[in-house]
Amino acid sequence: MRICLTGGIACGKSLLSAFLRELGVEIVDADDIVHELLPDADERRRLAAEVFTDPVKRRALEQRLHPIVRARINHALAAAGERLAIAVVPLLFEVQWQADYDIICAVVSSRELQLERMISHRGYTREEAEARLAAQLPVETKAEKSHYVIWNNASAEELRQKAQDLVVWLKSQV
Repeated sequence: MRICLTGGIACGKSLLSAFLRELGVEIVDADDIVHELLPDADERRRLAAEVFTDPVKRRALEQRLHPIVRARINHALAAAGERLAIAVVPLLFEVQWQADYDIICAVVSSRELQLERMISHRGYTREEAEARLAAQLPVETKAEKSHYVIWNNASAEELRQKAQDLVVWLKSQV
């Protein structure tokens, strides 16, 4: 069974993924693959500043990176065999890869909490945070299109419990 985790920026995909790893789930993260392809953090920041303000440049970059990312995800999921493995693809619906997966899970938060997290934890200005949110589908749309939704508007411990609940639910679907 092919499983994907998606969600909005600053909704808790990374923290949820860490909790899932603790539970023995193999995580294949599209962002990690991008970091392997573009290892220089300064380069990634420069590119992000350009592409989040210019949709043409963003599409050009995506056309170069996305086929490689998709192929690596597919390879890693195939290599996982019978182990429970989840692909983390933040832009799943935006890039229209949802047909690749049997089950889609979304982790979402309120827009205000997303903005607060991006500004306080990631150091974005309000304008930068708004630009990144504008480049993605609203979390409500991602939730509507998913089979399983986790609202992450509370504590890390609550998210940890929701990770356990997700694993139990996924195992019941096999």
